[in-house]
Amino acid sequence: MQLRYSPAVNSLHLLSPKGFAASGVRAGIKSSGKPDVGLLVCDQLATAAAVFTANRVVAAPVVVGREHIGNGKLRGVVVNAGNANACTGKRGMKDARAMCNLTARAIGCGEKEILPSSTGIIGHLLPMEKVTAGITAAAAALGSSSEHALAFMDAILTTDLKRKNAEVAVKIGRERIVIAGVCKGSGMIGPRLQPSHATMLAYLTTDVIAPAPLLRKMWTACDGSFNAVTVDDHASTNDTACLLASGASGAKLDSAAAKQKFADALAEVCQSLAYQIAADGEGATKVVKVVVSGATTVAAAKAIARTIANSPLVKCAMHGNDPNWGRIVSAAGYSSVRFDPDKSVLRLQGTTVFRRGRPVPFDATALSKALAADRVLVDLDCGAGTASATVYTCDLSSEYVHINADYHT
Repeated sequence: MQLRYSPAVNSLHLLSPKGFAASGVRAGIKSSGKPDVGLLVCDQLATAAAVFTANRVVAAPVVVGREHIGNGKLRGVVVNAGNANACTGKRGMKDARAMCNLTARAIGCGEKEILPSSTGIIGHLLPMEKVTAGITAAAAALGSSSEHALAFMDAILTTDLKRKNAEVAVKIGRERIVIAGVCKGSGMIGPRLQPSHATMLAYLTTDVIAPAPLLRKMWTACDGSFNAVTVDDHASTNDTACLLASGASGAKLDSAAAKQKFADALAEVCQSLAYQIAADGEGATKVVKVVVSGATTVAAAKAIARTIANSPLVKCAMHGNDPNWGRIVSAAGYSSVRFDPDKSVLRLQGTTVFRRGRPVPFDATALSKALAADRVLVDLDCGAGTASATVYTCDLSSEYVHINADYHT
């Protein structure tokens, strides 16, 4: 298995699996004039699985998307950026369905074979004249080159500074299959994706033959990837992740070994995309990987890791390269699970700073320099069990405040 991801690499990425085409165009929805309508289409009816936000306030495209993914079959995805179509009432629902209808007519399929997504400002009605023109233009621009893949990636971005993509190729039997994915997300990131239920949007393609129930089961990969990333712990109204399988490779997941190999590859792609979201967090200068081990249960480890990762004081300390272990230990202490500091060990960048309820002498100047890296490891061993969990986040800078203070409705 070989993972490849780099926004600078001019390769197919999302369109590397056989049987897909994509496009991205400028429709004038974004005030910046950048691309804002994208299509991802399978040549034939694909098996599909999707997961959506757990937020009780959901955007119209999420409601429609849940309906359309019900039978596990899709021809494609239509996305607009610059407007979330959230909290827009009956008109919003009508517009989300219209996006599907327009796309379906353009590519020749049923309306319910299209999954809609929107991202951007909440509470504004979609400018449907622009959306309609954008979908028409995007359908005419469909193609399978690297330029088409990049155009789709650009069309789904909002406050993102970087494209995010990943690809894994593996052999299933005698056939080579590919799993590829792209995503967007920079702020308003704290996904809690639920099976069958700034915004984080992710779209994955593969050319393996797999039934929809198996794909849905494979989406447990989200739990260790998209659900393990947080920028500001704000679950969006629009969070969506969708996987399309064209079957064009001819390879089948007809053995336990093949299923495991595919699951591992899918998890690797998702984890890469999640990491890239943390790296592109609004105002971020570094990724902070929080690893909690020695917990009594995985749920306990996740709760402690997420509490540490979401602490504004911890994130500010990381931005200032400050080895302030007290903020980390106290954050673990106010998590929703029992935590005994007298049994715990905390390491920053591999340096032990706290053990068994007390600080450990360390070179603060040297550790501060180590924390200035673009990747920081916070490692807490609870000393209470064998369970562990990892959460990715980023530092908190003044630039995050400026970005979100200026992001008006």
